[in-house]
Amino acid sequence: MEAAGRLFFGSGFARVSMDDLARELGMSKKTIYRHFPDKRSLLAAVLDRQFATVERTLVAATEDAAGQPFAVRVQRFLIAAGSELGRIGAPQLATGRGDAMLRQYVEQRVDAVVYQRLDELFREGHQQGLLPAPPELLSEITRGALERLLMSELPRDLDWTAADLLRATVDTVLYGAIRPTGQGIDDEQPRAVVPTALDDEQEVGP
Repeated sequence: MEAAGRLFFGSGFARVSMDDLARELGMSKKTIYRHFPDKRSLLAAVLDRQFATVERTLVAATEDAAGQPFAVRVQRFLIAAGSELGRIGAPQLATGRGDAMLRQYVEQRVDAVVYQRLDELFREGHQQGLLPAPPELLSEITRGALERLLMSELPRDLDWTAADLLRATVDTVLYGAIRPTGQGIDDEQPRAVVPTALDDEQEVGP
């Protein structure tokens, strides 16, 4: 699986044949087929192994942050998630590298391992009255920012680490980007204004 991972992620799943893998390992294809009936089942095993490591890291980050303020818990979770997704090249894998099955599989695994946990964290914060904005909105914003950041050249352009940019992203999502003039960094942050639905009988002007 380690050899298959190097080839799949390096050259692209569609470009690697079982013959290529057999040559890399110095064994026959027949030996490989004793363990994996086809190339897709081998890819699934490689990805399962990768995402199992991601999941263990996120569980550890969640446990380490238990009892901390909500913002700290969100921050540590996202930093751990971003680091792990970047390590395995998940954003690049999610493009599919020319293979629809690979793209769908990676999207499902990222959603199950990372984003469902993030959704639960935001819902918890909302239920506790810590997040005035809808948790679904925060989840969508954070997902987009995280995925875009991992694909971006921004860390290099700004000469920041990915962890620094993830912290800035979390601060922006949770507290907003605009601070009143004269307000210090440690001063109380303004709460987000959440629009409410208009009454059915209220007329909307032009």
